[in-house]
Amino acid sequence: MQKIIAALLVCAASALPAITQTAPAPAHPVRFNLIYRARAEGWQWFAAPPASNTYAYVDSLLRLSLSQSVQYWDWKLELSQPAILDAPSSAVAPGAQGQLGLGATYYAANGNNAYPAAAFLKQAFLRYHLGGPHSDKNIRIGRFEFFGGMETHPHNPTLLWLQTRRIQQRLLGNFGFTNAQRSFDGVDAHYGSGSWDITAMAARADQGVFNMNGNPELNVDAQYLAFTQNAAHGHLLWRAFAIGYHDGRTGLTKTDNRPLPVRQADHHNIRLGTYGGNLIAEAPAGPGQLDFLFWGAYQNGSWGTQSDSANAAAVEAGYHLTRVRTAPWLRTGWFRSSGDNNPSDNKHTTFFQLLPTPRGYARLPFFNLMNNTDEFVSAIDKPAKKLALRSDLHWLQLTSSKDLWYLGGGALDNKVFGFVGRPSNASTSLGTLADISADWAASRSLSVGLYYGYAWGKTVVAAIYPTGRNAQFAYAEMDYHWGAPLSK
Repeated sequence: MQKIIAALLVCAASALPAITQTAPAPAHPVRFNLIYRARAEGWQWFAAPPASNTYAYVDSLLRLSLSQSVQYWDWKLELSQPAILDAPSSAVAPGAQGQLGLGATYYAANGNNAYPAAAFLKQAFLRYHLGGPHSDKNIRIGRFEFFGGMETHPHNPTLLWLQTRRIQQRLLGNFGFTNAQRSFDGVDAHYGSGSWDITAMAARADQGVFNMNGNPELNVDAQYLAFTQNAAHGHLLWRAFAIGYHDGRTGLTKTDNRPLPVRQADHHNIRLGTYGGNLIAEAPAGPGQLDFLFWGAYQNGSWGTQSDSANAAAVEAGYHLTRVRTAPWLRTGWFRSSGDNNPSDNKHTTFFQLLPTPRGYARLPFFNLMNNTDEFVSAIDKPAKKLALRSDLHWLQLTSSKDLWYLGGGALDNKVFGFVGRPSNASTSLGTLADISADWAASRSLSVGLYYGYAWGKTVVAAIYPTGRNAQFAYAEMDYHWGAPLSK
């Protein structure tokens, strides 16, 4: 990682002579920004008596930042103050039943504290713009959030929606749905011109996500390189990427399908390379637009003492009636990631999701994109200008009956691995999920979101939770944003 960081800094330094003729921009005043999010969540996890699978709690997240642009430079300092109010204290069951929903995860990740709260440095970075103020050629160093797949911002609204909700953060993200979220310590750089962009990043992951203290750095690092291009007059966007991943937390027991004593004896690092790409496109068709999405990745390297080889792919398509007043949009898709068919062959073939934001792809988060096959249909509508409705229906299977049912979103501290695996009991039928959400932009500063999801657990779930195989999750969320310069 140090070599990559050094190379990025050398590239930035080599570009400096080319920008000396650009007139410097004046310094802007320091700007203050406030972001506040409050969410009330209600869970009914799969039943595991006598543990409590039905409960409610409140998330509170306050983010305060100072930022400024000075000629070719800009900087940002941001403080995060997350808190959980009344996390369930009796929602952790023994054995495979484990933590019964995210409320139980918050409770366990914060030392069995029902009211965890902390304040920490969320972001602190300095960025230099090689091509002039706010150019698409820049280098940043420090602590920052990173969103893999969002290297460009297409003007086409269909492509932007697909990029934001169906491409970004599948493998690297800030896990923004959680209260503490995730930051990275390192360096990233962009070099682009209009329709294309090259992005490079090398950084270590910070603690956080479900653990309210996001200050410490983890012995987990990632290196990212991507080329992204808008083509076909803005109707097509494609990206090729490569990600290096290393987990040096050798004292933790890895989550995979090997017997527990074998995993406990494996104190080797995880070192993976993930290589892939994606393509999204739209085209006019009759009274609307057709859209298409492809995403795929191949993974290899070493999983502790095992060699690693895995893959994943997604194909999606939709039709958007843009000439109808409410702009209804019907989409369908298929996703498959490889699982491990033999726990004894010294090969790890489960696709590993690295450091993602999984909730965008599992809105009722009882699964993720590991050893998973997901077929879905989705309907989106805008009955009013500021109101968006969405409803999904998912049919979920495990890819391999000899692997595990995986949950989680990656490393969050030095005490737990970050992914959980429950036994498949030689079955692949996981469940069906139906959900609906409503998002209302009340003003430029205030938005409100509602969500409800219901999961019908199938054979895999029923073998672990025989007294109650169905689950529900609902929340109401308020987001407020405000910002102003400290002086004129």
